[in-house]
Amino acid sequence: MSNRKLEYWVIPPDADAEFAAHMEAVLDLYAQPYDPTRPVLCMDEQPVQLQKETRSPQPATADHGQRVDYEYERAGTASIFMFTEPLAGWRKVSVRERRTKADWALEVAQVIDERYGQDERVQLVCDNLNTHTIGAFYEAFEPEQARLLVRRIDFCFTPKHGSWLNIAENELSAMTRQCVNGRRFGDIETLRSETAAWANDVNSTQRGVDWQMKIDDARYKLASVYHKIKS
Repeated sequence: MSNRKLEYWVIPPDADAEFAAHMEAVLDLYAQPYDPTRPVLCMDEQPVQLQKETRSPQPATADHGQRVDYEYERAGTASIFMFTEPLAGWRKVSVRERRTKADWALEVAQVIDERYGQDERVQLVCDNLNTHTIGAFYEAFEPEQARLLVRRIDFCFTPKHGSWLNIAENELSAMTRQCVNGRRFGDIETLRSETAAWANDVNSTQRGVDWQMKIDDARYKLASVYHKIKS
């Protein structure tokens, strides 16, 4: 029996025209120069298990680090929403109890209302999850407000099995490694405070994202995704 390490990887599909089309739409958007009237905004989300300590941790000393008991109490779940504007080097993290259509629509609306002026049209990159729909805004708002919001958004969906194309997923992964993994959060308020502190720190110390992959790169490196056209 082989004991080789099993590696998990995102394997692009073979000869998938829909994948290629959506991938190139995202790459084309990333290649555009910064336009303050049409900012590119990426978003992603993930669930988190809340865990309460059953015994008080022992503080760190000169001889050892902080000690936490193995045992914990489940305290429900929460959902982290990550928004990032790559060319501006800006990130926002929000935490909600759920990740329904209405929750997603409320988070998107809040970012648009707080960050962008009335004349700006947002180009939103996200995965094609069943909660990421135009109809979600009509579940969260009255029709007049929902329509105003929808008219300000140009949706750009990453292809299925192509979530790696979403810059917000990369930011969410970094935040998880640096702020969430290896820690226990017993309530949403603490999780909100810590993730917001991470976003503030990263926004003040890091520049925008320099996305390197272009359409020509994709056509060469992911040639198997494209159909072979017979002449």
